[in-house]
Amino acid sequence: MKTVLLSALISLWSVAAFAHSPLQSTTPADGAVLAVPPSDIVMVFKGKIRLTRVTLAHAKGDAQDLVLGDQTAFQQDFMIPLSDFGAGEYLITWRGLGDDGHAQTGVFAFRVQ
Repeated sequence: MKTVLLSALISLWSVAAFAHSPLQSTTPADGAVLAVPPSDIVMVFKGKIRLTRVTLAHAKGDAQDLVLGDQTAFQQDFMIPLSDFGAGEYLITWRGLGDDGHAQTGVFAFRVQ
């Protein structure tokens, strides 16, 4: 599982480097180690983007789509509710459309102990 996650991270980092509205920050931060699972994730982009899909992969099950709710407009800040899957690696993969028309993708991960 770790090899698959690492491969996905490396391939998507190279794509994100050319993004026009790159992901500026996340909460939890990429690589963070947490004592308790977060109730939501926050994604802040440098420019406006419309998220089209966000998925969560966890060792306890298959990847699942996260609910974006009414966050379908072009904006810079997103707060997405997150289910508690307990301890382990969480891999968040996202894709969207920048307001300049370019498709964008990215990934970040964190661990809950």
